[in-house]
Amino acid sequence: MGSGRIIGRAEADGTGGAPVRWLRIGELARRTGSTPRALRHYEQHGLIEAHRSANGYRSYPEATVTRVRNIRHLLVAGLTLDDVRAFLPCLDGDLTSAAPAPEGIRVGLARLAVLDARIAAQTAVRDRLAAALRAAAGPLTERDGRPSAPTTGR
Repeated sequence: MGSGRIIGRAEADGTGGAPVRWLRIGELARRTGSTPRALRHYEQHGLIEAHRSANGYRSYPEATVTRVRNIRHLLVAGLTLDDVRAFLPCLDGDLTSAAPAPEGIRVGLARLAVLDARIAAQTAVRDRLAAALRAAAGPLTERDGRPSAPTTGR
């Protein structure tokens, strides 16, 4: 049954005092496809909360598995940890099948606008570099980006 264990009863986590299975950081990482380092990072950003044992080990309620999977889903979609914070109220549910909330759409559209601006800026830099290379070395080949051999006027 892994390293999870039941420790007492939880009053403040919404279980109404039912037994809670606690996971150590390694098991939580394994079950979510994450890493202990990423979990500590999520904790630093206030997205998950660990309980500390007397020896300092982190333990997480089993419900944190769903929360971490949702965080990872949002990160893979292109959001940042700051963006994910807007989703805190719904991170413990089935985020992938729930109807989108207006705030979530707003956050996604704002992130998309940032990405579009970055892409436009990088495209402009690329175009300036390509123009400078064409001016210095002649036309670039489409295949490998190296200057093409000089052409003769014959």
